[in-house]
Amino acid sequence: MAVMNTLLDAGAADEQHTLADLVATLGELVADYDAVHYQLPDVTGADALRFLMQQHQLTQSDLPEIGTQGVVSEILRGKRELNVRHIRALVGRFHVPASVFI
Repeated sequence: MAVMNTLLDAGAADEQHTLADLVATLGELVADYDAVHYQLPDVTGADALRFLMQQHQLTQSDLPEIGTQGVVSEILRGKRELNVRHIRALVGRFHVPASVFI
């Protein structure tokens, strides 16, 4: 990771950089290693939302883009699924990929 970060800091994040392919290869190797050695727990969209709310010190009523406090509560309790509109709003609010909630 240290080598990859050094390369990225040197400009290799640009796909036209001469070391961009090396960074891509290192990234794949790191991802493969992590997949074998670090099992990630299964997380639902509601779990991810709950975590992000905690990290940002938000309450259910702080998410009007999702719906009413009651709708947010139902999502967090697993009574309602996140839909595409909800996920788009959450991606915009928290600047995370949609896959976090899927």
